[in-house]
Amino acid sequence: MFSNKPQTNPSNRPRLCTPLALALSATLAFGGVPAAGLSGQAAWAEDIDINVQANAAQQEVERTAAEYDQAMDRIDQLNQQIADNEHRISEIEETLPEQQERSSAAAVKLYKAQASTPGLLEMVLSSENIVDFFTSFEYVSHIFSSNQSEIERLQEMKDELDQTRRSLSQAKKDADTEAANAEQALAAAQEARQEAQRKAQEEAARQAEEAAKAAEAQAAAEQAAQTEEAGKADDAATDSASNSQESAGTGESSSGTVDAPSNDGADWTSDRDAFVAQWAGRINAYLAGSPMAGTGETFAEAAWDYGVDPRWSPAISNTESSKGLYCFNSCNAWGWGSASWDNWDDAIRTHVAGLARGYGYTISVEAAKKYCPPNWEHWYSATLAQMNMI
Repeated sequence: MFSNKPQTNPSNRPRLCTPLALALSATLAFGGVPAAGLSGQAAWAEDIDINVQANAAQQEVERTAAEYDQAMDRIDQLNQQIADNEHRISEIEETLPEQQERSSAAAVKLYKAQASTPGLLEMVLSSENIVDFFTSFEYVSHIFSSNQSEIERLQEMKDELDQTRRSLSQAKKDADTEAANAEQALAAAQEARQEAQRKAQEEAARQAEEAAKAAEAQAAAEQAAQTEEAGKADDAATDSASNSQESAGTGESSSGTVDAPSNDGADWTSDRDAFVAQWAGRINAYLAGSPMAGTGETFAEAAWDYGVDPRWSPAISNTESSKGLYCFNSCNAWGWGSASWDNWDDAIRTHVAGLARGYGYTISVEAAKKYCPPNWEHWYSATLAQMNMI
């Protein structure tokens, strides 16, 4: 699922969906109307590398997902085997009485044939010639063979019935075992995801608080310096300090406000099917009318498989490409390096895996700084706002 394209130096990476390219395309197509949802600067996300190693916590998430999927697949196979066995048993039991009658009749015919058929010597002596002898012999052999086959068929059906019943019994035992395995795997998967969710939300809140404090301190320091330089502390000086701060290109908010991510509401106590059913509809509603419409189930499945906030990847697609409307490369809705895909399914699963392994469970200040270094605060706020809409 990962791209085989070589890792590039960040300074040499192509910027995807850059403002200039988007402005030109928008001008040509819409008479200068800008595309909605695009940040002032595009992401600088790393190319996906197939050799990227997940940390221990992420490995546990992926391991438990794989074990649960394997157990569920095995249960499906066993249930099909049970159904096939039950169907075959029903067929045999339905035809067995008729075969018993045919076998009984064949046994009677065979007995009578044995009683009335002359011996081999008598057949030779009574035959007019060798052709007559072989004709009589083949006729007798046919009678014996056909009746014997009917009798043997009954035994074969009884043996098959017994074997199928034993196979059914074993399949049911195996299914019970696999159900227990699946239950254990699901419990482990739920625990791993709940722990990842808890830690990520706590860490994201801590980072947001620290970023807000840093922004406030910087704003206060710049305002004080501006006030001292101007020799006054009126509203004009405050506005000047604010403008100076924005023009400095720090990406920090003049108010110092950096909101922590809201609780995603992902219920990791549910199983995979329930989780996907819960989130597919919500994501589909968010993507309705976009080039990515109808991909909610894929996003939800990938979120379960890799244990991430199911809102994150869809929201980034809006920040980076207006939900796939403006993609620099095929199906690359996330400004994800130079990657491209042939279809949304592969693209979504690869991006969600990359988020899980390289950026964590959910959006955070550090993740934003890594994903979009030049303009991280705007990227963070815009993406977080979209996540809150899902």
